[in-house]
Amino acid sequence: MDGLFTTLSHLYRFSIADCVPLLEMFDLDSHKKIVTNAIECMRKYHDPEINNRVKLWQSGARNTNGDILDVLISLKDSNNNPLLSINEIRAQVNEIFLATIDNPTNIVEWTMAEMINQPHFLHLASKELDEVVGKNKLVQESDLSKLNYIKSCVKEAFRLHPVGPFNLPHVSTADTVVGGYFIPKGSHILLSHLGLGRNSRIWEDPLMFKRERHIVNETSEVELNDPELRMLSFSIGRRGCPGVRLGSTMATILLARLIKGFVWRPPSDHDHVLGIDLIELHGDLSLATPLIAHAIPRLEPQVYQQIM
Repeated sequence: MDGLFTTLSHLYRFSIADCVPLLEMFDLDSHKKIVTNAIECMRKYHDPEINNRVKLWQSGARNTNGDILDVLISLKDSNNNPLLSINEIRAQVNEIFLATIDNPTNIVEWTMAEMINQPHFLHLASKELDEVVGKNKLVQESDLSKLNYIKSCVKEAFRLHPVGPFNLPHVSTADTVVGGYFIPKGSHILLSHLGLGRNSRIWEDPLMFKRERHIVNETSEVELNDPELRMLSFSIGRRGCPGVRLGSTMATILLARLIKGFVWRPPSDHDHVLGIDLIELHGDLSLATPLIAHAIPRLEPQVYQQIM
């Protein structure tokens, strides 16, 4: 875990070599050394499992896909040879871990923090869950299409508290003009998630958590992406994250189950109720202080056993 979070913390960190590429070979700020060591730490745990799984497939002891690692190993080219080398599989596994380790949990933490500070959101969300799902079962993926209130809260958290300050860099393959701006071929392009989601020319009261801004009417379904690019959830477009639907679904189900399963209260100090501090971590967009709140079960005990 330390290796994962060390690598993530250096993703957007400034390096002088970004401005003066000739200095990259000297690694003046030691970023390359730090990230290399962090990735080696991750591989120390991943590689033995990957190597063992590849041997099982090669020996015929395993021939069905049980998880994403099996899928990567079993991919074949047009000549029925393995599509990915073992080094490519290792790289893909590292990419998957880095891309998925904290995104859904971060957005749920922000959503819960905002909703606990404004209890009427929690009350109305609980009411929707009881009406749509009932009180005797947990939220399932099949319920999500009817949970517009929950999804509007998640979407508002994506707008106000994106999972990262920028998208991953893209490079223009030809001279082009976008919105009146000339972008030369070879330019590195970064989209500011904060610049989009908190743009006062697009959003009224952009720093306020207002889930109702995403409700077109009472019958239309809330979509977590925004085709007009007024905000970004995880990503969008042809080069978007392949796990965006899975990540969005995981975040929505997690939030829905937390709200359905418990009554949430902010922490208190000697009968004085404390609000949740909505301060972003310096150099990151996660909560500076991890969310702490009181959870009181609101369902019958047998319902929670469905998780087992």
